[in-house]
Amino acid sequence: MDDVSGMPSEVPILYSFRRCPYAMRARMAIVASGQTCALREVVLRDKPPEMITASPKGTVPVLVLPDERVIEESLEIMRWALGSNDPEGWLAPLNDDGDDFNALIAENDEPFKDALDRYKYPTRYENSDPLYYRTQGLAFLEKLNARLLKTTYLCGNDFTFADAAISPFIRQFANNDRDWFNALDLPGIQNWLQSILESDRFLRVMDKYPTWESGMDEPAFPST
Repeated sequence: MDDVSGMPSEVPILYSFRRCPYAMRARMAIVASGQTCALREVVLRDKPPEMITASPKGTVPVLVLPDERVIEESLEIMRWALGSNDPEGWLAPLNDDGDDFNALIAENDEPFKDALDRYKYPTRYENSDPLYYRTQGLAFLEKLNARLLKTTYLCGNDFTFADAAISPFIRQFANNDRDWFNALDLPGIQNWLQSILESDRFLRVMDKYPTWESGMDEPAFPST
């Protein structure tokens, strides 16, 4: 049975926002897995009530499965997608050396993200010096750069889970002042980021979709 949009009712629904780094990494994993979702692109200042009903925390991404289970965290959406199908072996490094790579992702999601927010949006925080937090974020970039001088990607010479989980946040950090980022003596991370941003996979997950409203058709993601 299909819903009003013409999408099969057994297809999961993904609430997403194109520029959100959490949503980006979820979409990358969905593309890699070969899964298809009904995409609901939202505007964060005007979230649809259907999304809030499914996930009162009100942040993206949110995945609503056909059995009405809701996955609210981006890393869990990634694991859900790749747990069903992982043709490129994204999960293998987490299985082989999980503590190391989980710690790297946790460092990205916690102290680095904290510094990123205060660097990018200093007016949202009291007594926030953006240059101080840029320096705090730079320490993580230097750590990643040391790895990327030895291997093409964070877990070796293949793009895997950690690259997808971390790269959208490095993109956001770099884009806050591209001239400054490009002038850094960090060729490992600069080349790594550029190769990801120019990849067919990343360009595909950054396709533009119209903002979804109740009653609208839901395009398939990824688009064919």
